[in-house]
Amino acid sequence: MRVFLSILIGLGLIFAYVKYLEYKGIYYPVKEILIYPSSAGMSFKDIDITAQDNVRINSWFISNPKAKYTLLFFHGNAGNIGDRIDKLQLLYQVGLNIFIIDYRGFGRSQGSPSESGFYRDALAAYDYLLNTINVKPEQIVLYGESLGTAIAVDLGFNREVKALILEGAFSCGRDMAVKIYPFLPRFIFSNSFDSLTKIKEINAPKLFIHSRNDEIVPFNLAKKLYNHARGPKEFLEIEGDHNNAFLSSRRLYVSSISAFIEKL
Repeated sequence: MRVFLSILIGLGLIFAYVKYLEYKGIYYPVKEILIYPSSAGMSFKDIDITAQDNVRINSWFISNPKAKYTLLFFHGNAGNIGDRIDKLQLLYQVGLNIFIIDYRGFGRSQGSPSESGFYRDALAAYDYLLNTINVKPEQIVLYGESLGTAIAVDLGFNREVKALILEGAFSCGRDMAVKIYPFLPRFIFSNSFDSLTKIKEINAPKLFIHSRNDEIVPFNLAKKLYNHARGPKEFLEIEGDHNNAFLSSRRLYVSSISAFIEKL
């Protein structure tokens, strides 16, 4: 009996440690926003929206007079919306309105990071576009960056959108967890971020963007997701590391996104 209890206690401690690793190994939020769109010549509105569970989410809406579509942008697992100014500036050049949110726990948003919470934040942003800014579903293009690709895929699975752009995408959270913690069993991780299952059901056009030199999200995980996705779909290979490939390949990045948008 003592041996059995010791095993149970040991397993419980391992499980608790894995939960700690999941949080610390996935989310790196920064609260202070140092750079704003105005520093790059883009006028914007600072907007607070409320998720279904009453968590206040901070966001920016950048209006573009040339825009036919509105880009709903979901950033990666670190920093906050202020760290995406360079990318937002390039996407603004494409001729898009941009609506970017800080997930709960990031930037000036309330709450603590969680997978289910991120999905609620995304739904709140989508509903705000429809109900307050009067953007139609067929005018919304989802943009996911790294972890944000899973948020974009989940929203595209649950709501009507025009298209998805997935940069630095991965198949599912457990595939990523195995990469980060190869010594731990796959089943023990709960943060599934299961894009692999959801993307099979999304009919909207998709543009995947990834670099073979990505040192954080393996190229093969993006290809795995791409191969499971319904068409129409495109795969753009760029060069550079995980965080800066869009800058290293900026001409190809901008021209390819522009061409993708023009075909919608």
